[in-house]
Amino acid sequence: MQKIKHSVIEDVFALVSAGLFVAFGVFLFQSQDLMVGGAAGLALLGTHAFDVNFGLLFFLINLPFYTLAWTQISRRFTLNTFISVTTVSVLTEQIPAFVDISHVNPIFAAIFGGILIGVGMLIMFRHSSSLGGVGIMAFYLQQRFNIRAGTFQLTVDTCILLCALFFIDWHLVLISILAAFCLNMVISLNHRPERYFPNQGKADRDTTVEASTSHHERLDSDLHPQNG
Repeated sequence: MQKIKHSVIEDVFALVSAGLFVAFGVFLFQSQDLMVGGAAGLALLGTHAFDVNFGLLFFLINLPFYTLAWTQISRRFTLNTFISVTTVSVLTEQIPAFVDISHVNPIFAAIFGGILIGVGMLIMFRHSSSLGGVGIMAFYLQQRFNIRAGTFQLTVDTCILLCALFFIDWHLVLISILAAFCLNMVISLNHRPERYFPNQGKADRDTTVEASTSHHERLDSDLHPQNG
């Protein structure tokens, strides 16, 4: 079964919607000074360790990932990712002008924010896009080696958050790990292409059965040459 491609209008609407999900999740994180994972988390760690501007560091960290996307995935994926990253960047700056949160429980912010970002990234993945950085690597590994994107991102994000113990309070790191867990569980449980195309799985099983039957027939012929 051939995978159906989305139209340009479908992609644009989906990516803007996904950007809004992610931006609001980031907004919740920022309201409680929670740490993030991925390339943004690496850039934040870099600003704590070195006297480097976050924007410049974030740009430099993403360069090899964009190169990977352009050369190993597709130009469409690279362009869509650029749209997603730009959308999130703009919306994250604009949300405070429309939303004012006087109080929010940090644990709720971690859980709900993580789920929001996870849903946004899931939409991006299904429209050949990502949040850049580690998201590009996760998408590539799942498509090329069938390594689940959520599992890979959870591993990387956990390592980043553990390194954050050297720079921020430990209780904020623990809450941030909870957020990363919720985010990546959304992706890990839902970004499974074999579930989108059940007929493909049936076709693979039929092919396996046919091959097995053929093998047994050949074996039976070898054991009973009079049948030949």
